[in-house]
Amino acid sequence: MNSTRRMALQAIGAGALVLAGNKSGAARGAAASITVPRNDSPFRYCLNMSTIRGQKPTVDQEVEIAAKAGFNGIEPWIPNLRKFVEDGGKLADLGKKISDLGLTVDSAIGFAQWIVDDEKARANGLEEAKRDMDMLRQIGGTRIAAPPVGAHGGDAPKIDLDAAAERYAALQKVGDDCGVLPQLEVWGFSKNLSRLGEVAYVAASTGHAQTLLLLDAYHLYKGGSDFAGLDLFSDESLQVFHINDYPAAPPREQMNDSHRVYPGDGIAPMTQILKSLGGKGRSITLSLELFNPDYWKQDAQEVANTGLAKMKAVVAAAEKA
Repeated sequence: MNSTRRMALQAIGAGALVLAGNKSGAARGAAASITVPRNDSPFRYCLNMSTIRGQKPTVDQEVEIAAKAGFNGIEPWIPNLRKFVEDGGKLADLGKKISDLGLTVDSAIGFAQWIVDDEKARANGLEEAKRDMDMLRQIGGTRIAAPPVGAHGGDAPKIDLDAAAERYAALQKVGDDCGVLPQLEVWGFSKNLSRLGEVAYVAASTGHAQTLLLLDAYHLYKGGSDFAGLDLFSDESLQVFHINDYPAAPPREQMNDSHRVYPGDGIAPMTQILKSLGGKGRSITLSLELFNPDYWKQDAQEVANTGLAKMKAVVAAAEKA
């Protein structure tokens, strides 16, 4: 049966119910036992390293900047970890440094082409994902982004959602073997998986015991999804959320990654988003993911400090509302 966007949107309610029930299903592999770190607040604060990538810090410096700012966790980029190893760095030493500084590795950003139509490229993508997950485990990470890379450009064919679910299930099997959970990521600008309803359908169709989504304020807006959909998901299916904001101009259709701003500095309905994410006893990591060239011109530590302060300010405002 061919899956259409209409079917995906109709299925979002059912998908959310399936996602909510994942934790009661039969566990599949080591990754299925991973749980969300809990603390007194519904939110943990994490630094996605895209936020300071323009300053080109080393991986060691990224960790130090996050710790000094006061973040709880980090979200490194796999290409940076790869370069760290190529330059002679030891992942075990990096993992110890992360732990010694009181940080956790809440997620990581990888770009394995697990979803593409080409069978050989897809097989290579799964092998790449396996290598990425192995590196991530060595520094203490248990979650990795799974965006629709390779199937996102304007020339990419439209992929049937049932086929996407089969391919995501294959990636989940790799994750089970490695002890890492791939988080199905929505990309608002993408030809495929640009809307919340689409990733919900794909996630709910794999039958996996623990399926995760990686959502993003900017990407949900860019793809035209309604933030009310965030209320449909359980705490087990949403463990990390990319927090950012967007300005009133340019129009949504013309907006790109570079327009992202600090939380609270744009027009995103932050209180609505945070109440949806922080309700129902959920504990979730807010990961600050920005690609703003103006911020990249500033001192990296200042950007990290400012970003965390802005995150805490919008959380405080939401708690008072």
